[in-house]
Amino acid sequence: MSSSQLRLGVALVMIFACLLPNAARSQTAYFIDGYHGGIWGHFPDWNTKFMADQLKSHPNWKINLELEPETWDDAKKKDLSAYNEFRDLFTNDSTKNRIEYVNPDYAQSYLFDIEGESIIAQFYYGIKMVHRHFPTATFPVYSSEEPCFTSALPEILTSYGFKYASLKNPNTCWGGYTSAYGGELVNMIGPDGTSIITSPRYAVEALQPGSTWQTIASGNSPEYIKACFAVGIKHPIGMTIQDAGWKYGPMLRDGSKAYQPTEYTTWANYFENLAIKNPTDNWKFTQEDVLVSLVWGSQILQRIAQEVRISENKLVSTEKLAAISKIYNGTPYPQSDFDVAWRPLLLSQHHDCWIVPYNGRYGNTWADKVVTWTSTTNSIADSVVRLDIAPAANGKILGETRYVRIYNTLGVKRNEQVAAEVPEDWKGKNISVINDTGVAVASQVVTDSASAKPQVIFNADVPAMGYTTYQLKLQKVLPSKSISVTVLKNGNYHIESDLYSITLNPHKGGAITSLIAKTLNNKEFVDKANSRSFNELRGNFYNDGGFHSTADSAAKISIIEQGPERVKLQIDGTIDHHAFTQWLTVDKGQRRIDMRVKINWKGSPGIGEAAPPNTFKATNPKKAFYNDKEKLLAMFPLNLKDQKVYKNAPFDVLQSRLKNTFFTSWDSIKNNILLNWVDVTDGNNNYGIALLVDHTTNYTHGEDFPLGLTLEYSGIGLWGRNYAIKGPTDVHYSLIPHAGKWDKSGLWTASEEWNEPLIVNVSDAMPAGAKYRSLVDAKNTGYDVTSLNADGNDLTIRVFNAEGSNAPQEIIFDGKANRAELVELDGRKRADVQMKKDASGKTILTLDMPRFGIRTIKLYSVSKL
Repeated sequence: MSSSQLRLGVALVMIFACLLPNAARSQTAYFIDGYHGGIWGHFPDWNTKFMADQLKSHPNWKINLELEPETWDDAKKKDLSAYNEFRDLFTNDSTKNRIEYVNPDYAQSYLFDIEGESIIAQFYYGIKMVHRHFPTATFPVYSSEEPCFTSALPEILTSYGFKYASLKNPNTCWGGYTSAYGGELVNMIGPDGTSIITSPRYAVEALQPGSTWQTIASGNSPEYIKACFAVGIKHPIGMTIQDAGWKYGPMLRDGSKAYQPTEYTTWANYFENLAIKNPTDNWKFTQEDVLVSLVWGSQILQRIAQEVRISENKLVSTEKLAAISKIYNGTPYPQSDFDVAWRPLLLSQHHDCWIVPYNGRYGNTWADKVVTWTSTTNSIADSVVRLDIAPAANGKILGETRYVRIYNTLGVKRNEQVAAEVPEDWKGKNISVINDTGVAVASQVVTDSASAKPQVIFNADVPAMGYTTYQLKLQKVLPSKSISVTVLKNGNYHIESDLYSITLNPHKGGAITSLIAKTLNNKEFVDKANSRSFNELRGNFYNDGGFHSTADSAAKISIIEQGPERVKLQIDGTIDHHAFTQWLTVDKGQRRIDMRVKINWKGSPGIGEAAPPNTFKATNPKKAFYNDKEKLLAMFPLNLKDQKVYKNAPFDVLQSRLKNTFFTSWDSIKNNILLNWVDVTDGNNNYGIALLVDHTTNYTHGEDFPLGLTLEYSGIGLWGRNYAIKGPTDVHYSLIPHAGKWDKSGLWTASEEWNEPLIVNVSDAMPAGAKYRSLVDAKNTGYDVTSLNADGNDLTIRVFNAEGSNAPQEIIFDGKANRAELVELDGRKRADVQMKKDASGKTILTLDMPRFGIRTIKLYSVSKL
């Protein structure tokens, strides 16, 4: 249903509602009030006492809290008397049912823009912090004043013990809202089939006319409540969780024009005592029901997303490495360090970082805080685990041999290219690479562009969740067939590898004119008939003559690396008068074609739809930053008929139901978010190409518009702020041509390999222990081992069924355990896990979980073999 059709339907319902008899008008409506914010967002020092005083002054008032858990540390320090008074109200038998904590998420994250393990950590650390201050707090209902929603919520929430959820955010829709759907209550069903009873944004809960931040449920207007009664909603409910610092007290105070009678309630009381008991409407909620739009493409948001992604990947992989070291070497697991590292990462995922990045004093804006927070997380992660895993104390140092230990933090074995630094005095000499069985493998010496240090690159075979050991020797190099680069008669550059034939045209700014996948029946992926060029950058420079493209002028192409293992081309050109450099890398045996673009801007050109200064109006639903067609895009016209789009979300993959990704108005927002990857296939899923990117952003696609990656928007954003360009744009992205649907071609796994690259450590001495170990092996089941943590002598393994079937599967643990259990995210036992031994003594664990299911395995009293 279009937004105009929805508005018409709501109008008709409201007209009908006005004709209802007076008896119907006397039915009771309900309202959710309370406070949102916290010490990082907004929480004045007086707010704790104010809440306590208002609760005492208004005995019928009830409040629902969405306050950052760290707030209470500060409140206790600033006003201990008020803190104790409020805590007594929270726990006292006569008043405790008037206060409910509805969102214990540590930093009020949007959730849709971060990785699944980060979502789990947000609730884990948030609940832990709330319980420090309010030990008796329970969390029956999840609710948020911002659009802090994601499709995997049913499984995550129920595993934390939540019974109910709300998808309403009527008073803070600046960043978005959910689809309007259903009536009083629905069963919200997540991608794995888990269901949670939910109060949706009703089908009749229209967006507020003359507003770009509210729905009609924000104040329980008579029109809203009557519309609810007219469609059979017997217990309608509205909501405004006030910003901490507002001095209203009860929101619907005398003279507020709210429907009467309206009663305040907590969410738990509403679900358990007021609303219908058994909803029959099953809503298969998808990520495209989370309708959000931030200022995607703006440089400030792009950098925040990159910084957060780096820290997410680093911290999760470091936890896994520390667990491997704990099991194999008895190295103490640094849980306290990880706790400290998670805190700033969680804060960097605060919704305000993403929607108001400029807010704050100069030098201490949300964007500035993210730099500090993620740097802290990275520093701790880098320091807490030794990568050499117990090197030999008396290892013999050999002048002509170096040892390379390569670590894999995923639950699948991998064959990928790695780079190992070599000593300066080896420069120019023959370096041979020897695998763990003593066999020489093909290699190539290159110079790292960042450090100018020599490196040897080679394809390494590394076992699942473990490591292997290679040697570097000064000896004759194994001959190997090179990847070739030739300059054709017409000046085009042609790459020929074992997997691809790729042609670039320097006269078109280095655009790719042909991309043939040799192992996929020589499939050509470039749509040569399209008016747009493949991998061109194009956008509307609205102060500089309109649309400009890298394909408008010639570029210089240079061969940076060429050898048996890798080819790397550098493309230098201009877009308008701004210099850009692209790097294209093709590795032997690797599906992924890596690309990086850096644009050195002159000043801050306006890019996107023109929005003159001082013209921003909060009430105007049309916003320039919504118009993705005019932003700077990397474009990929694909030779695929009847195109379909798949994309990932936290613990989810969905097929898009959008005909196109475009909108220009607040009342027609769509979900076009690119979390890690988006995949476009032909109508029969015979062939496809996936686009991976190094940060959360958005993508473009339509029936008459090619796949595009948003690279830059510069202009007026929310609240009239100038989202300017400050320094170069630098983005890393990749393409993966494939056959079959996303799951059959292993795109989730490929994305995880992108997120958690193999880790290389070079030493002079042979590290102690076996050359080759594999701690957890998912055995190509399609399972993704998303986390690995040690707790004393116990081990916790979290597994996500990304690409597997619904049938029981086995994973291998290289060790012994007294018993194994499935546990919920809050620690409750879910079930026993069947264990058996294989011929080598390793432990075989049998799991039964649906596609997109999450399971946490706890192994007790673990020891190595």
